[in-house]
Amino acid sequence: MSERPVAMFAMTAENVPRVFPPGVLARLRDLVDIDPGLVAEDFTRPAVREALAGTEILISGWGCPPLDAAVLEAAPELRAVLHAAGSVKGFVTPAVWERGLVVSSAAGANALPVAEYTLAMILLAGKDVFTYRDRLRTERMFPHQGVVPGIGNLGRRVGVIGASRTGRRLIELLRPFDLRVSLADPYVDEAGAAALGVALLPLDALLVGSDIVSVHAPETAGTRHLIGRRELALMPDGSVLVNTARGSLVDHDALTDELRAGRIAAILDVTEPEPLPPDSPLYDLPNAFVTPHLAGSQGNELARLGLVVVGEAERLVSGRVPEFRVDERELGRMA
Repeated sequence: MSERPVAMFAMTAENVPRVFPPGVLARLRDLVDIDPGLVAEDFTRPAVREALAGTEILISGWGCPPLDAAVLEAAPELRAVLHAAGSVKGFVTPAVWERGLVVSSAAGANALPVAEYTLAMILLAGKDVFTYRDRLRTERMFPHQGVVPGIGNLGRRVGVIGASRTGRRLIELLRPFDLRVSLADPYVDEAGAAALGVALLPLDALLVGSDIVSVHAPETAGTRHLIGRRELALMPDGSVLVNTARGSLVDHDALTDELRAGRIAAILDVTEPEPLPPDSPLYDLPNAFVTPHLAGSQGNELARLGLVVVGEAERLVSGRVPEFRVDERELGRMA
């Protein structure tokens, strides 16, 4: 790779200034030769095609077109793809791995705001904030006298499904609180769970023994409706399901039935489909708190993704291996 390699953005053009605001962009341009005005939203554009011929590093992001064999053939100098977002599954094709390109992802940086959102929701759910906020709005008076029984976060049992990047960050963030945290993940053994400081449980046992269940498994063919009618029925009365992973992991019809019965509550930042249809009962059920896919990087948090790419570029230019390199062998169980 050149001392100051040629790079090109491959994402929707509107995301370049969001992910690479002036300060971050300046740091990147100190490392690589890149034109922020030339963004590959479509690899067939003549100007993009011409630039591909000399590109050594592709800086991808949301909206990156597929990197198929034809694109790679037009980019003989390409050595690395640095993804300024999370999953690379949507655009990295088998041709990328066959070519032996280095692929890096900022998924770890995107995991932090999701974990922060989830932590906030867990603590608020432990206080039953959403119920009491709605009652206060309706009744215009305190719906209790003094102490409220049945709520609080001391010893609250939190079950984390999936030791993904987000699941692990959440476990870290939960440590300072007086919570009992358990984990269900088929790829983690007892030693791995002990290193995380959590109890390892089978999924069914975690569901039965948790006051709050937080979903962080990847979206794969095997995890579709991971939380279905049978699994929801295992959750204790009064428990809360939090999903910030993917909507497909939860059977929404089964969840709606449980919510209508008033047995459990749900906090959903992701749904299937997204957005929900206008007539979805999840909008109006009092025990469903739905947000519009806000948990991931938003606003000023997007610059964190750009900073990860800057760090990876620094490593490449200095001849080191990227810190957040994606391993093809692990893609099957990654988001």
